[in-house]
Amino acid sequence: MSRSLGLIETRGLIGSIEAADAMLKSADVTLVKQEKVDAALVTVLVQGDVSAVQAAVDAGKEAAKRVGELVSALVIPHPDEEIGNVLLKDKKLPEVKPDKKGPQPKGKRPSKKKEEVRQPSKADSKKAEDNSENPSPK
Repeated sequence: MSRSLGLIETRGLIGSIEAADAMLKSADVTLVKQEKVDAALVTVLVQGDVSAVQAAVDAGKEAAKRVGELVSALVIPHPDEEIGNVLLKDKKLPEVKPDKKGPQPKGKRPSKKKEEVRQPSKADSKKAEDNSENPSPK
């Protein structure tokens, strides 16, 4: 089975949701991701067989036009592997886990646990006095 990528870009979230719903219901494709871009642009990316992606994008275009604003649509048959790597990479940076021995990132300091110091109560004092007066036999 040859793989293909289909993209639909809309202005506004509602149009993209409607387009994604129509694409998934109309053909055997899988939703890869939905990405929000500046100026209320939202891109929906699907993948599947070339003919299925073409049918899905056609259905998604009509659905997006019906409820919102369609900006553009594209089908990439047999995309190069690098295209997939670029489109599928996540923009979030990996979380930095501080090393116990190494320096801490700015703004993050290791938490110091405060030890609870219990103040002796009157009952504790009375028990101590009783124990000193009546030592227990060994």
